[in-house]
Amino acid sequence: MVTLIDIAARPRHPEKVNRPESVMLRKPDWIRVKAPGSPVYQETQKIVRENNLVTVCEEAGCPNIGECWSKKHATMMIMGEICTRACAFCNVRTGLPGPLDPQEPENVATAVAKLGLEHVVITSVDRDDLADGGAQHFADVVRAIRARNPRTTIEILTPDFLRKEGALEIVVASKPDVFNHNLETVPSKYLKVRPGARYFHSIRLLQRVKELDPTIFTKSGIMVGLGEERNEVLQLMDDLRSADVDFLTIGQYLQPTKKHYPLQRFVTPEEFKSYATVATAKGFLLVASSPLTRSSYHAGDDFTRLREARMARLGH
Repeated sequence: MVTLIDIAARPRHPEKVNRPESVMLRKPDWIRVKAPGSPVYQETQKIVRENNLVTVCEEAGCPNIGECWSKKHATMMIMGEICTRACAFCNVRTGLPGPLDPQEPENVATAVAKLGLEHVVITSVDRDDLADGGAQHFADVVRAIRARNPRTTIEILTPDFLRKEGALEIVVASKPDVFNHNLETVPSKYLKVRPGARYFHSIRLLQRVKELDPTIFTKSGIMVGLGEERNEVLQLMDDLRSADVDFLTIGQYLQPTKKHYPLQRFVTPEEFKSYATVATAKGFLLVASSPLTRSSYHAGDDFTRLREARMARLGH
């Protein structure tokens, strides 16, 4: 007898099914956003669907999707919608992914052209199942976008390529304009929040990008509200500066479901401003720190500011 498995009925996060539920804290006024649905939002959605693309905006439940999609800004998530990691904070589906889509690089490049993007952000799920962690696929996507859209600047938000020797070199050789890899949280929280990753490996990954190609901007982001201490965040800033990281983003952690890592508190806008002041003083070229800041939020405008900040520091 053959038993068929209903994939649709499979839990989105099987590793979280037996976890106890936590109380979801009520969002303060400064977290509220408008519901999506403008005509431009719908047009963006249509282009995404027609090109068989996945976006992190939808998969991660980003609160800024209404604003961004209404400006035709969408962050493409390549290599499928199933992640091989099971981070306690993340809403992306976990499990065993399917094979890579060989048409995806061209599909992404086509969507970028149709959306008329001046700056595009490409991210991915973790693909620990692949020998190179998906590095070659990342590079293929970057090159396809560049060939079809030579004036579009390209920002990539990558996994950590842990234990994937040579993977980083493949991605850097494709010459993205911005290489982003998020630390996500302070090292004391890694065991529970980001158990599949290693804090200092991520720091070294970012440092290595600059060693391989100093012209590439490097970027990293964290969430706050996970129970971290202020002094831990300041030390993390120092660690990133020691790796010569250019751009730091800090945003509020928003707990996706009762089964995810419990939100400890909502950080006030004033605290975010304080973090921005300190980070700027520590030497980052650019800092984005606010409750709704996300890795690719206002990425195009930020890239312009990032480039201008580098020119000013070089005295041009």
